[in-house]
Amino acid sequence: MTAAVVAEPPIHNSAAEHRNGAVERIEAFVDRYCMDCHNAADTVSDLDLETTLLAEVRWAEATKTPTTDPRATWETVLRRIASRQMPPLDAERPDESEYRAVVQQLGHTLDHVARQNPVIPPTDSLRRLTRTEYQNSVRDLLGLELDITTWLPKDESSGGFDNITVGDLSASLMNRYLSAAEKISRIAVGRFTHTPMGLNVRLPADLTQEKHVAGLPLGTRGGTNIHHTFAETGEYEIAVRLTRDRDEMIEGLSRPHDLDVLVDRQKQHRWTIEPPKRGRDDTLIDANLKVRIPITAGPHDIAVTFVSQGESLLEIKRQPFLAAYNRHRHPRQQPALLEVSIVGPFADADPAATETSTPTIETPSRQRIFTAWPESSSLPDQQVAAQQILGEIARVAFRRDVTPADLATPLAFVDEVLRGESTDSWESRFELGIERGLAAILVNPNFLFHVEQPVQSDASEPVIRISDWELASRLAAFLWSSLPDDELLDLAAADQLSDPAVLRGQVTRMLSDERSQSLVDHFAAQWLYLRNLDGITPNLRQFPDFDENLRMAMRRETELLFTHVLQHDASVMGLIDSDFTYLNERLARHYRIPGVLGDEFRQVTLSPDWHRGGLLRHGSILSVTSYSTRTSPTVRGNWVLENIIGNAPPPPPPDIPALQEKSTLTATSLRERLAMHRENESCASCHDLIDPIGFALDHYDALGQYREYDGENPIDASGVLPDGTEVGGVSDLEASLLAHPEMFVGCLSEKMMTFALGRLVDYRDAPAIREIVRKAKIDDYRISSIIQGIVASEPFQYRSTQSSALLTEH
Repeated sequence: MTAAVVAEPPIHNSAAEHRNGAVERIEAFVDRYCMDCHNAADTVSDLDLETTLLAEVRWAEATKTPTTDPRATWETVLRRIASRQMPPLDAERPDESEYRAVVQQLGHTLDHVARQNPVIPPTDSLRRLTRTEYQNSVRDLLGLELDITTWLPKDESSGGFDNITVGDLSASLMNRYLSAAEKISRIAVGRFTHTPMGLNVRLPADLTQEKHVAGLPLGTRGGTNIHHTFAETGEYEIAVRLTRDRDEMIEGLSRPHDLDVLVDRQKQHRWTIEPPKRGRDDTLIDANLKVRIPITAGPHDIAVTFVSQGESLLEIKRQPFLAAYNRHRHPRQQPALLEVSIVGPFADADPAATETSTPTIETPSRQRIFTAWPESSSLPDQQVAAQQILGEIARVAFRRDVTPADLATPLAFVDEVLRGESTDSWESRFELGIERGLAAILVNPNFLFHVEQPVQSDASEPVIRISDWELASRLAAFLWSSLPDDELLDLAAADQLSDPAVLRGQVTRMLSDERSQSLVDHFAAQWLYLRNLDGITPNLRQFPDFDENLRMAMRRETELLFTHVLQHDASVMGLIDSDFTYLNERLARHYRIPGVLGDEFRQVTLSPDWHRGGLLRHGSILSVTSYSTRTSPTVRGNWVLENIIGNAPPPPPPDIPALQEKSTLTATSLRERLAMHRENESCASCHDLIDPIGFALDHYDALGQYREYDGENPIDASGVLPDGTEVGGVSDLEASLLAHPEMFVGCLSEKMMTFALGRLVDYRDAPAIREIVRKAKIDDYRISSIIQGIVASEPFQYRSTQSSALLTEH
């Protein structure tokens, strides 16, 4: 990738020729199957192949400017042919051997052009940490498990991921970072300040709490477990509020109930909640549910949960709903938790006595920070210790070796404290100085941004390799959504990380680390739209059993399947075709699968009669691709094309009418209404591509339950895929995907590369993606092969030397 761009003759006269006349065979294919619609006169879909003849392109000149780069056109052609979308079904079509031959020949031709004329789309030199990356970085830098979602705003998404549009840092956002840094540094250092801090946790309003909650002790019901890091040792007040209905009445309180507060699973306090003895006045029932509990500094689990009183059958005239969270439609049978607040620590009457009598707890964060301590109370000794402490932290935070200039500002904050007048002990002042120095590091641009050195404008080569420091940063952001650890930084300092064997070994090590779970929580959750589950609101008259418990269970099923593939280094095709899934009782009852009890998830071998399996059968995917009242073959088909096949259709024109909903004046079935919609010629071209895929999933309703009827209408899941394959349901659709694994693997690789690079990929990245797929095929498409291929690829390890203005997206 270091060859300079030089002029060359047309490719058919070059040394390639190309591959024994491959170009001539490609053009013969195009002339026979494509030219009737995509010529200079017709240009259907704005595609003109007549004036972009492959054999006449002077690639070295044409590829310099994206707006005139013919590779964009031919990559589009290759993508359409490889997915068998073109030629259309009503035109003359090649047989499968012709398809395979032209896909291979055109792919090799474009790969050859890319090697001779290397171009990589630009990557921003500054890219801000996302909220998730910031939280993970604080965890790994300071040993702090914190939820910072209330401290920093949500990042906007682009291309399906939130780590792309994060280049700005407004004044208001900077203030949020300053406030967060102060809180984080205080909790991490854990000085005795005697200043209370507060935490408030509110449970979702539609959370059913009639049974045991996973993670809480057996013999309990409902409630919540809060993992929280306490800044100081002291007394903390825990206050509880119970759920009420719209009339401010506490539901289900027909007999006494015990409510426990536990710290690290040890019971600390129990309230007995009794119904009012006379009349009905619930105003004071939870007014005094407050208790002060001594808690030491550091991470603890605070649980508030009811003592289980067993389960009894309800004697009612209709089958009870699985959901129970309000009086009017889903009545609670027992009281439930609404909110838990934790405030503290509260100091004694003599704060000085508290500080001297309470030993300092060596929390994980203090152990991480105070790797040095002053040998004496002298100012020089304290300055030396501070420089060592902050230097080690800054090296990880800035993802490189630090210079005296890097430490000047943090040490200035330390020095200001050390030289100031105070009645506190010198140890307390030293800790305060470290706290302020840490805050300075946490708002430093070198921490808040992924920083890559800008390329010199006079660079003579089209692409250059990034430094080992930058490679370590990219690697940690990709696999951990966090910072490089000491091992990565040491290899980068020795210029050894870019060695292929060393790099491969580091990727293997990082994937075996628990921090690689971010590929599930951060990558898969966005790729598969799992984050969108929080926003689904199905019509409760049609789906009365839906609640927060089901929403969480559907998401967890999909997360655990991806986790299985990642941890077992399995073939990614197992995401499409799986004979097992992960279920708890709530989700199993939703799927009508017997024999699964309890709130804990476990792997369940599936029977074909249950109609469950890979991603396309998961309730999470089927729910986020439906409307609140019904399924949407169009939304589902488009989702599959975009996220599984990787060949999404263009967005609809702005003047397209909406689909008419069912009424007495319209066709009764959804298939018939969509057929009427396709009578509009501007709709038909895309719907003919999308709808058959969506209808293949129509046996699953808007919440993913299998069905044979939609109301009174039998489900018709038949259709013809773009490649001419006739399908009758999800099994046939999965079989089609398994028959062409390179489509799904290429799509997954493209999505993962977008996430890894923090930018949108385009036609210039296509040769690298094809290389990743080819190598992964040798290893049965194992997920580690795809990840190793992305890390070894030129887009990941190289940067463009040309300006962003020249390389704007085509």
